[in-house]
Order: sequence, then C-alpha cells, then structure tokens
Amino acid sequence: MNDLTIDLPDADATRAFGLALARELRAGDLVMLTGDLGAGKTTLTQGIGTGLGVRGQVASPTFIIARVHPPLADGPYLVHVDAYRLGSLDEVEALDLDASLDESVTVVEWGQDLVESLAEDRLEITIERPRGGLGVSAGSDGTDDGLDSPEAGVRHVTVRAVGDRWAGFERAAAALRAAVVASVESSEEADDTAGPRAEGSGMQELAADPSAEK
Repeated sequence: MNDLTIDLPDADATRAFGLALARELRAGDLVMLTGDLGAGKTTLTQGIGTGLGVRGQVASPTFIIARVHPPLADGPYLVHVDAYRLGSLDEVEALDLDASLDESVTVVEWGQDLVESLAEDRLEITIERPRGGLGVSAGSDGTDDGLDSPEAGVRHVTVRAVGDRWAGFERAAAALRAAVVASVESSEEADDTAGPRAEGSGMQELAADPSAEK
C-alpha cells in the first residue's frame, strides 16, 4: 500500500492531476473518489476523461447514476458512477458494474464502503476542501464543484493505492506531482504576462481618445 498527499490550488491543477492520473490507468482499474459536495470530484474526473480520450462531456451523473464514455480511439471506456443515492451493496450490484470493469476505467464518486468489493486493486482518492465561505452551484461544465471561483481554495488530496496492481506506486506519484507543479507554473506565467498586456491595452486606448490629448 502506498499513499500520496498533494495540494491542488485550483480547477486547472485538479484537471491536470486527473489527466496525469489517466496516463497511469488501464482497463480494469477502479478509482474511488471521496469528498464533500463541491470538493472537486467531477472536475478531477473531467481530467481523467481528457487523458483517456473518451467521447462526450464528463459531467456529474447524479440523476442517472452512471455514464459510459466510449473511447474516441484505442483505449478503455470510462464508466463514471455517482453512488450518492445508493444505500447498499445490493443497489450497487444492480448496476452490474462488474460486467464492464475488465474493459473500462471505472470512477465512482461517493463509493466509500460500497464498491470496495468490486476490485481488490484500486485507488482510493479523498479530496478535502476548505470549510465555509463558498456556496456550491452547478457549473456550465456539468460540475457542482465551484472550483473555478477564485475563492474556491486549495484542495487537499490523498491517494491510497491498494493491491498488487499498484506496487511501486512511487513512480506514478512522482508523475502526478510533476503534472500539478507544471500546471501551477503555467498559471503563474499566464498571470505574469496578462498584467503587462492589460496595462498596454489601456495605454493604447488612452492615446486613441482625443480628449486625452487636451
């Protein structure tokens, strides 16, 4: 068993983490996502979907329980499950998820204490968000994470790698850390370049205003 703890400062870093995680996943893998409403579970799954190269928008599947995203090319399906409204193992088994596990990457939100029996090998990811302050509302991208708000706050993420499949998880953990660092550095560089451009634009507008010459 191996653990990884990492901070994700914003939605871009969360998606970058998911995209990097997708590079470590293969058909048959189970990923469990645990966290409060608005923690960033769906945003992370969007990154996984992008990394896997699957069809369709990855959005919260709450009202239909599960969405199946076929690959655009070679690669596994993505099965995205929201177990929030499921109260027992019997209800989970009624979804017949084990029938698709071998050919899919299965991501289950709210699956703690419900889906562990589906696979001895799995990743258990817990996302913690700051308490209070931010109201959660559904976004246009189908998430209810609120991560795109500047007040969203840093997400504290713990990944627990379970089973022989994830022996040597340290290498994957290093790749995940590197992806988040690169995302943060890219955002900082974008912020640095945006400032001078905004000032330059304002100066040009001022010079173009005839009243400014008087």
